[in-house]
Amino acid sequence: MAKVVGIKFTGTSKVYFFDPGQEEFKAGSGVIVETARGVEYGVVAKEVMDVADDRIVQPLKPILRKATPKDEETVRHNAEKREPAMKVAQEKIDKHGLKMKLVDCEFTFDDSKVVFYFSAAGRIDFRELVRDLASTFRIRIELRQIGIRDETRMLGGFGPCGRECCCASCLPDTKKVSIKMAKTQGLSLNPGKISGLCGRLMCCLEYENYYYSEAYKKMPKVGSEVTTPDGPATVVANDMLRMNVRVKIDNKGDISYKDFPVDKLKFKKNKKDEEPDDAVTDEMKEILD
Repeated sequence: MAKVVGIKFTGTSKVYFFDPGQEEFKAGSGVIVETARGVEYGVVAKEVMDVADDRIVQPLKPILRKATPKDEETVRHNAEKREPAMKVAQEKIDKHGLKMKLVDCEFTFDDSKVVFYFSAAGRIDFRELVRDLASTFRIRIELRQIGIRDETRMLGGFGPCGRECCCASCLPDTKKVSIKMAKTQGLSLNPGKISGLCGRLMCCLEYENYYYSEAYKKMPKVGSEVTTPDGPATVVANDMLRMNVRVKIDNKGDISYKDFPVDKLKFKKNKKDEEPDDAVTDEMKEILD
């Protein structure tokens, strides 16, 4: 076990662990830390706590100091420079005729470098653009190409559920999402219904995948024959939240539909049908990573 403090940085919901030393840090307070990118300003998300060693990425770097009012002013000043810098960069991109979408920019805490984030369909030769920007800003320039998921995380937005996109609000890391997850959860495979603002499969498909994967194994396959308390029937739909099965009963031409708890049914489970396959159509391939 090690004592750590959880720190968040601007534009990310991920919490990074740092060594607090002998200091006490309150949640919401600013701190100055050293990262792989250099000296950065962060905000305390989790106060001093004990964490298992296997959750820590070594070496655990120390917090340099608490942020001063001057540091806070530097952060505000850097944030104010973002919009004018974006405008200038976009003018330069248009001037050079580059097919790239400028997404965001960020000045480092020590004002030694500005990072421009962009997305593009392929590789971009931006060497002339970098030289042009460097002569304008008089500091080190870094252009970083990002994927469509990262673009959505930076820009934010609201998903079909009405909440802010998970990637922009609460998702520390982008996790692998597959079409099998949608099939397991019984969702429509219409790309418009299971893809997010980025045009890729929604991140939230992963959240409940474990539950649905376990529930799926206990349910009969849609279209299969089962034995109910009212006699033989055909499975029409599965409700994996309530663990109910809707069946169609054909009693000599008299058709009726009923719901039964899965534990009231008898059916033969075929192991190869316990999980859906990964087969996708050409249309679905467009929304996969």
